[in-house]
Amino acid sequence: MKEENVIQDSPRAWLLAARPKTLTGAAVPVLIALALAWVDSRDFVSNTFSWTAALLCMAFALLMQIDANFINDFFDYARGNDDSERRLGPLRACTQGWVKIESMKRAIAVTTCAACTVGLPLVWFGGMEMIMIGILCVVFCFLYTTHLSYVGMGDVLVIIFFGIVPVCITYYIQLHTCTWQVFIASLACGLVIDGLLVINNYRDRDNDREDGKKTLVVEMGEEAAEWLYLSLGILAVLAGVVFWLNGHILAFILPFLYLLLHVLTWQKMKRINHGRQLNECLGETARNMLVYGLCVAIGLLLI
Repeated sequence: MKEENVIQDSPRAWLLAARPKTLTGAAVPVLIALALAWVDSRDFVSNTFSWTAALLCMAFALLMQIDANFINDFFDYARGNDDSERRLGPLRACTQGWVKIESMKRAIAVTTCAACTVGLPLVWFGGMEMIMIGILCVVFCFLYTTHLSYVGMGDVLVIIFFGIVPVCITYYIQLHTCTWQVFIASLACGLVIDGLLVINNYRDRDNDREDGKKTLVVEMGEEAAEWLYLSLGILAVLAGVVFWLNGHILAFILPFLYLLLHVLTWQKMKRINHGRQLNECLGETARNMLVYGLCVAIGLLLI
């Protein structure tokens, strides 16, 4: 999407601020969980799958991702970390003046409230514990940008809140249980999505080091980070053996298409190594995540 001549606080400005390409990371875990729940619901005497709950889970995940993007945009601007001359990633709304600072504050409040409003009815389907899950999602949404991403906790949070929590909780809301197979699937999903954070931090490693941001990439070094990126995809696909053991061999085989794309992106990542051109790898990683989610979901449903 072209970014020239963006009118302040216009719909186009807010679309750029919402970062639609990142929504893949929110949608994929819910997609996988719903496919698992749909397949497993057939083992129940009554039809336990709820499309209403499914839509609410997806809407909550997408709203929380947009909220996280707004929070990241605002606090990185407030910290002075979005110097456009040094920035290698996509430009940010607050720094570029596309969105007024006061408007962004209001947007954060609105999207947080909207996510909570959409998520509240899930209490009906999953019980009162859903309130605590929602509170934790909101709290860590803020803590990630304001503190935890600066002390090397980003990757852990991605695996938890883009893997374990959305997959296991979405499945639990549908069937009121969670199996060890679902937990392994949630870890695999978290590993796939963490690849997006690794390539992002790999691109920004020099700036992060100068700013005192201790990401995992900064701590482990360039070469190790490259191998980490590759390993995340390999481990995620191998973890899919749980689908095979549960009678869904296609859900294990089809994600090898994702792995092929992941390896090709890894090779490009090593070849480029530095600079804004790594944004190509970032875009490819987001695409690969979607391919993984679709492969797993289709593999589960095609029986």
